[in-house]
Amino acid sequence: MLNMNFSERLVVETHLMPWLPSPIEGIERKLLARENAESGHATSIVRYAAGARFAPHSHPHGEEIFVLDGVFSDENGDYPAGSYIRNPAGSSHTPFSKRGCTLFVKCAQFTEGDTSSVRINTNHALWHPGQGGLKVMPLHSFEGENTALVQWPENERFLPHRHFGGEEILVLSGTFMDEYGQYPALSWLRSPHMSQHHPFVKEKTLILVKVGHLPVA
Repeated sequence: MLNMNFSERLVVETHLMPWLPSPIEGIERKLLARENAESGHATSIVRYAAGARFAPHSHPHGEEIFVLDGVFSDENGDYPAGSYIRNPAGSSHTPFSKRGCTLFVKCAQFTEGDTSSVRINTNHALWHPGQGGLKVMPLHSFEGENTALVQWPENERFLPHRHFGGEEILVLSGTFMDEYGQYPALSWLRSPHMSQHHPFVKEKTLILVKVGHLPVA
């Protein structure tokens, strides 16, 4: 197992990690959290070489994807950088990439009863005003779990707050900060249930945020 203690705060600078081969030719990974070698709870950065493809397969417990660069594809369509995808439990597909792509992938982490299939191209979706100068783009919500993009203008600060059900952040651009440190682009942060911090930025920063999904006991 890797990083499966959800009661601990975790920071991983994924841009410093080496790429590791996967069982599929042309597909490499950076493993962030993993329950078993090739099954169960997993969070990874995944890179497809041009022309790489998976065999048809199912997701017994769901799969969540954010396309970081390139174009990801399956038999249902093409998903450019900035696409957010949810494949619910029991779904199946045959993924590939003609030109190559990089993905942020979370497997087997769906709440029971969450059956939504989601396809959002965030390049064209609407932003909503948030606290202060923040802009928020909601991506998915279910029973207290919320996923969104949050755009921070330069020199923005957020009120100190706690995370019921935890918080997970992937920094997409800029540098995210709090009283504990600075987190450049492609840093991954996971904070446990009822953790607290006071986040801020100095430069324009974009983060992918999920809250309310980690164990509360």
